[in-house]
Amino acid sequence: MTATQLSATRSALTVLVVSAAAFLASLDLFIVNIAFPDIRRAFGTADLGAMSWILNGYALVFAAFMNPAGRLGDRYGHRRIFLWGLAVFTVGSAACGISGSFVMLVAFRVVQAFGAAMLMPSSLALLLAAVPATRRAAAVSTWSAVGAMAAALGPPVGGLLVELSWRWIFFVNVPLGLLALAAGPWVLAKTKPTGAGVPDLFGALSLVLGVGALVWALIELPVAGNGTNVVVATVGAGCAMALAVWRSLRHPSPALDLAAVRVLPMWSSCLALLLFAAAFGAMLLSSVMLLTAVWGKAPDVAGLCLSPGPVVVVIMSLTLAGRLIGRLGVGAVAATGATLYVVGIVIWLCRVGPQPDYVADFLPGQLFTGAGVGLVFPSLSAVTGLALPAHRWGAGSALINTARQLGTVLGTAVLTMIYQPGIDLDTIRRGWEFTAAAAGTAALIAAALALWRTTTTEQPQRDDKMPSERVCAT
Repeated sequence: MTATQLSATRSALTVLVVSAAAFLASLDLFIVNIAFPDIRRAFGTADLGAMSWILNGYALVFAAFMNPAGRLGDRYGHRRIFLWGLAVFTVGSAACGISGSFVMLVAFRVVQAFGAAMLMPSSLALLLAAVPATRRAAAVSTWSAVGAMAAALGPPVGGLLVELSWRWIFFVNVPLGLLALAAGPWVLAKTKPTGAGVPDLFGALSLVLGVGALVWALIELPVAGNGTNVVVATVGAGCAMALAVWRSLRHPSPALDLAAVRVLPMWSSCLALLLFAAAFGAMLLSSVMLLTAVWGKAPDVAGLCLSPGPVVVVIMSLTLAGRLIGRLGVGAVAATGATLYVVGIVIWLCRVGPQPDYVADFLPGQLFTGAGVGLVFPSLSAVTGLALPAHRWGAGSALINTARQLGTVLGTAVLTMIYQPGIDLDTIRRGWEFTAAAAGTAALIAAALALWRTTTTEQPQRDDKMPSERVCAT
């Protein structure tokens, strides 16, 4: 085998290993949705607000600690941080499976999230380092497609596993995690440490407390007899998030890489991704609730009903997203995908009724939302490799993923707030209206980025352009 063939093989294996890890981390974000009824029966009668912390606790810690973890990868080497994160995630998964109480389950979900936060940014940095520049858009599309597919596959896979026991939604990670841990040291190449500073863990904790308090306030608002606690939580959330931003402006290795946010493609993509992720997270939870709580389908049947969406995600991501990004640019592809997503939600609003009619009423909208996800996530995730220099890939990918996970937390919190009075077709529809509004706003931001790109391509090219300017002009 020639050196070129060896390099190509190693690149392919790297994509496989890091995508498998990203699959597990993203799968566990939404796999618990379909298991909510079984978990409630196992641990008592926790309400929907309490149950949402099984999802929000994971997503919140995942989001807040990804940027510090990306910095750790830049400082100590991404392979080392990736493997440590994968080990923590695997142990946390096993602990979730054997949890004896609701509190223990939430606590071990936090452990899982720490592992996921460590492996996710380093997985993208390892992929970008292993793949030639000419193939990075396609490789990132594959990586992002796997993550989006895993998130969408959460309810279908969870529905099948719940038939055995809800604990299997966590145990399933263990053999896959061990396999990736065994292959990682042989497949993944070492990346050169940059000597970056120690990340600001206090700033990350401030972000967790701030967003967590805001999420709690949103969830409790509809059922709070006394609004004082909600007001106190909201004020505390604002103070904690302001502290996180203040420290990020002054710390050499901040929890939020605000320097990267100043690059136009990064901040606009992060904002669009946050809004679209809110729509995506709300859509997945609302779909589960429609099928199980309103239409009365069993978890395994509901999971199968949700499976066409992930199939469309994979098809769009792997066959079209990479090529369209190269031809049209990130903004145009993301705007198109978000628009298709809104069309799918509008179909549901117009057609879905109290009587189950999956093929005529639900499936068409599902195909449009799947197509939208398959275009939006790969395109916006590809910005890191285009807008930032190589030594910033870890921090940049962490920033993109932080926006995505924070969006998921906020989308789930808003939907839980809408559902607090009770889950019926009316509240499902109000959730869809929120979903369409969030995705539509993301489409407008992406379209503005595409328009700016078109304008810049008409200007004379200069050799002294900043990287961000060159990205939007290519």
